Amino acid sequence: MLVKPLGTVASVRASASYFTGTVWQDPIIEAPAPAGQRAVKVNFEPGARTAWHTHPLGQTLYITAGVGLVQVWGEKVREVRAGDVVYFGPNEKHWHGASPTIRMEHIAMQEAKDGKHVDWMEHVSDEQYGAR
Repeated sequence: MLVKPLGTVASVRASASYFTGTVWQDPIIEAPAPAGQRAVKVNFEPGARTAWHTHPLGQTLYITAGVGLVQVWGEKVREVRAGDVVYFGPNEKHWHGASPTIRMEHIAMQEAKDGKHVDWMEHVSDEQYGAR
């Protein structure tokens, strides 16, 4: 058993290499091998978003606060709200983030395949982000 008391894991500002705008991550679990589970609480300030990316075994988002935007490559941008659950299939190119005026928080959950959780790609352009 592993117990991580509140305050023992610091919040991390997300890297500008993979995110646009101000994004904070609070790790929940990085399960030790052979498990591959990872879960992170992510806070996006208004207008903040991920870059395009994929997950080898898919990703589930549980929206816990605010209003967000999600998009799969080639599809329309969709709005999501607190209480919504979003699933992206394995290797499905996508992005997610806050709406332009309201922050968004979600818990992101994904499994690793051969030790890899995510493949990062290009940033989402302002035009892509604003296409609704």
